[in-house]
Amino acid sequence: MTLTLMKPRDLVIAVAVAAAWGVNFVAIHAGLQHFPPLLFSTLRFALAAFPALLFVGRPRVAWKWLITVALVLGVAKFSLLFIGMHAGMPAGLSSLVLQSQAIFTMCFAVLFLRERPRPVQIIGLVVALGGVALVATRMTANLTAFLLVIGAAVCWGVSNVATRRASPPDSLRFMVWVSALATGPLLLLTLIVDGPSADLAALRAVDTEAVLALLYIALISTLAGFAGWGFLIRRYGTATVAPFSMLVPFFGMASAALFLGEPIHTVDVIGGALVVGGVLLGLIRVRQPRLVRVGA
Repeated sequence: MTLTLMKPRDLVIAVAVAAAWGVNFVAIHAGLQHFPPLLFSTLRFALAAFPALLFVGRPRVAWKWLITVALVLGVAKFSLLFIGMHAGMPAGLSSLVLQSQAIFTMCFAVLFLRERPRPVQIIGLVVALGGVALVATRMTANLTAFLLVIGAAVCWGVSNVATRRASPPDSLRFMVWVSALATGPLLLLTLIVDGPSADLAALRAVDTEAVLALLYIALISTLAGFAGWGFLIRRYGTATVAPFSMLVPFFGMASAALFLGEPIHTVDVIGGALVVGGVLLGLIRVRQPRLVRVGA
């Protein structure tokens, strides 16, 4: 198995980004106590895009990929996630179930990129699916919320494949433009679904907790998180950096238990271990021994 050692500073950045993305689910939970889901998502991307858009140039990526990722990731994925959490999906469990995106990413890569999964990836997929199914047994009373978050993971998988095709050289600039392009459709959706009166009422009632939650998910989780992640991937490559994303459920469930009092059940721990273990198993790459020819 190949391994690239990271500098201590970069190791701290990787763990810090995973922690920020894990705690992000607590911030989402807090924000949903003040805003309708679609309005909250609209404000999140608007704040992530402006005024940053004024200081970064357009990424060197085709418009079709920018628009695709904006619609699939910005509009569809986060709308489903926010609506699912608003419908009752616990914050900690959401951080775990969303990691099933790795399963869907592999499936869509096979379908659209013609990638051939290695046997170990297929085994990892089956293990991770078993973990998701186990977690689902605890959500039978609110299966709709669970399926909405699964839908968010599916959309994330599609956007991962689109982002891979786009290959943005600067992930921060790419994310700023994705946020800007997602803001308009999300605004239209919240006006249609939530209604102008509900949106205005939520904006009039904004308090400190609502502002802090919004600032956290827009500036810390989105901009700072993707900037740090992109920096690490450029320096070490995806294979080395990607496993750190498996720390997100740990920080997500731990912070939800600490700040929201969410209980951690045995089923969650076992299911989480299967999901994380399955994904990590699929990341293993064994370097084949080089054959040395002897003689003529």
